[in-house]
Amino acid sequence: MELPDPFLPGAVSLLDQLDKKLMVVLRDGKTLIGYLRTIDQFANLVLHETLERIYIGKFYGDIPRGIFLIRGENVVLAGEIDENQPCTLTQVSLEEILRMQNERAEKRAILAQEKQRVLKGSGRVPAVVKSDFLTEDAF
Repeated sequence: MELPDPFLPGAVSLLDQLDKKLMVVLRDGKTLIGYLRTIDQFANLVLHETLERIYIGKFYGDIPRGIFLIRGENVVLAGEIDENQPCTLTQVSLEEILRMQNERAEKRAILAQEKQRVLKGSGRVPAVVKSDFLTEDAF
């Protein structure tokens, strides 16, 4: 993508992306793909024909979401999708990707419990670690 002359930083730079297919990554880790229909000065976005895409390893699955309003403060990354680029990931059914996601969450929980057990065994108090500090409001 070439930058317009003069390049305007911030939310206004997304005006060039109107009616184009975007990938948006949110603070909570969700990935949304849809057509950008409107934007305001706070970077609030409206996506049309939106899919929530879940990635597990080299597999992905899509959950249809329709029209999606995204509050600007939740946007971590927004970029245009090149549909001519070949996809190296394998698409699986929604049920399969959700099963894989649950298995991964269970494995992470077991590893966290094991880590706490080892820390307690060595006389250390395990710290309470939140998985994502961005989901907490700082106010």
